[in-house]
Amino acid sequence: MRTSLIVLAAFAGLSVAMPLSAKEAPPPANPLIDYDGFVALTQDVGPYRAKRLLNVADFKRESVAPNALLLDARSAEAFRQGHIAGAVNLPLPDFTAESLARVIGSDTNRPIYIYCNNNFRNNIAPVVTKSRPLALNIQTFVNLVGYGYKQVWELGEAVDMNDPAIGWVKGQPTQG
Repeated sequence: MRTSLIVLAAFAGLSVAMPLSAKEAPPPANPLIDYDGFVALTQDVGPYRAKRLLNVADFKRESVAPNALLLDARSAEAFRQGHIAGAVNLPLPDFTAESLARVIGSDTNRPIYIYCNNNFRNNIAPVVTKSRPLALNIQTFVNLVGYGYKQVWELGEAVDMNDPAIGWVKGQPTQG
């Protein structure tokens, strides 16, 4: 029994002296990623966004006003397949301070109108419905405000892309 206790004590000492495995080690801190900042920004933007959802008639009227920008943040391929007439495409993964300034301009008070896949009931390419909590509208809105663009408005309804009032422009998929 005494030998068993000595062996157990030796193993206990080894486990304390041995370094943690990669699985147990804390992840390295990446100074370029701030999850807590993202959560805080999202919580701040939520109530603001809730007041900036427009019905389709107001959205269509306001998005063509002088100096307004109708922004489509879907992929370039989805945009080529179809979009609301007059929209400009800048895919969300391409958002940087520089790309936004290039597309939107230097006026951070410029009215920006956004829509995305989940604004269309059709659930067909190029507007296949996304998981509701992951709808691109939310990420696009948060990103625009996070980059300093406060005059963001969003289409607040789910509509039929074939409704003539929408002004949907059909394109063609890229041949691959």
